[in-house]
Amino acid sequence: MAKSLDDLIKTSPVPVFVDFWADWCGPCKMVAPAVKQLAQEFTGKLIVVKVNVDQQPEVAARFQVQGIPALRLFYKGELKWQTAGALPYSQLKAEVIKVVGI
Repeated sequence: MAKSLDDLIKTSPVPVFVDFWADWCGPCKMVAPAVKQLAQEFTGKLIVVKVNVDQQPEVAARFQVQGIPALRLFYKGELKWQTAGALPYSQLKAEVIKVVGI
């Protein structure tokens, strides 16, 4: 997964939004519907990837995830925006639009 996520971030023609989460994380569950809505609204313009930090700790470590939910937005291989914690959909959408001009 780590290699393929790296490849996706580096080669994707559209921005890649990564949600690092875990089953036991309350705020992760709170932000999940907003992340899903983001994926649906920006279909074809944004790739949304969810990484379970318990199942893929090596990926979380490589991306220096220290708290979850950790949300990252990559575009053209570069980290453009990141935050930790649950944000409302309106704020996630605004960040995506601001960062990548979708």
